Amino acid sequence: MCEGRGDTRKRIFVTGSSGLIGSEVCVYFGERGFEVHGIDNNQRAVFFEHGIPESLTVDQSLHSLCGASKLASDVLVQEYGRYFDMPTCCLRGGCLTGPHHSGVELHGFLSYLARCNVESQRYTIYGYKGKQVRDNIHSEDVAAFMYQFYENPRRGEVYNLGGGKENSCSVLEAMELVAAMSGRRQEFIYVDQHRIGDHICYYSDLRKMKEHYPAWTIEKGLTEIVSEIVQAWQGRLPSVPDS
Repeated sequence: MCEGRGDTRKRIFVTGSSGLIGSEVCVYFGERGFEVHGIDNNQRAVFFEHGIPESLTVDQSLHSLCGASKLASDVLVQEYGRYFDMPTCCLRGGCLTGPHHSGVELHGFLSYLARCNVESQRYTIYGYKGKQVRDNIHSEDVAAFMYQFYENPRRGEVYNLGGGKENSCSVLEAMELVAAMSGRRQEFIYVDQHRIGDHICYYSDLRKMKEHYPAWTIEKGLTEIVSEIVQAWQGRLPSVPDS
């Protein structure tokens, strides 16, 4: 909220405003009367086109530069809130997704799977017999929580933000859901070696978030999320022949 000199307009500045979450936040807050300003250099297009080299590691551990930067940002957000009594919040996300998600093999699990299905591409399952589990949350539900935090801010807080157990599924289960939505059988191959650092089972504990913000809840279930993503890819590829 910007106040002073008679100006009481609500303004929001969004970094990464062209990305999945950034774009959803712009729309969500814009629909609620905010003056939205965004910035984005679209470097994700560079990474998606050329890939992120495996050599981009911090040391000989399993931490990537991406993971290290997230950890550093997490701590900074907490400390700014505590040291300077600022309303700050760090969100530790599960699988954030939605119909605007870019689908590439190393990023955007559900979207990439839907893309492979709609484009009749073969999907590769890496290890764990395809039974590794992830929770999934729609980008609109992410933006909705951010709005709740704006309405009732706290200092130096950290929350898990994912789909929880209810929106969790394995790779095999996701494959069945996508196929049911598109009407296309998914071709796949199995590689017995799992990805380095991959988790067998991950879903978010949302109890703290729901205790602090009881008005917030997950509105988009797993079936609706998958349906929207499949429809989005079908809309992007209108010339794909029927199966």
